[in-house]
Amino acid sequence: MALDAAQIIDAVVSHAAASGWFDRVNQHEPKNAPPYGLTAAVWVDEIRPAQSSGLDSTSALLVLNVRLYTSMLQEPQDAIDPNLVAATSVLFAAYSGDFSLGGEARHVDLLGAEGAPLRARAGYLNQDQKLYRVMTITLPVIVNDAWDQAA
Repeated sequence: MALDAAQIIDAVVSHAAASGWFDRVNQHEPKNAPPYGLTAAVWVDEIRPAQSSGLDSTSALLVLNVRLYTSMLQEPQDAIDPNLVAATSVLFAAYSGDFSLGGEARHVDLLGAEGAPLRARAGYLNQDQKLYRVMTITLPVIVNDAWDQAA
């Protein structure tokens, strides 16, 4: 057994790409400032054993960051936050509607049974001298039987 983070990240990226909201979806945290438009990026934040593991194998809690980026210089400025919230809501609906991520996970930990729940926090990010309005989604995913237990 092994934790296959790539399959889970692929499923999360697929949800974002299928939403129609994003000009680009990265499977990594950008090293350079994203170009104009709405960008989503997915990367791993935390991995640990899940408390709800069984006796023969250990399940995993894989926490992903899904960050949405948009320029603070775009117009109309009054649409920046509503667009970020709408895109976030679409992703939350996808995670709620396909909480096993196509069978790759036991479930998205929507309500925080293993710690922090699904959530999003707004903020600002200065990257390469460009200011972005961002929404960072914390996406906790529980994966069954990630590691064998042996005596």
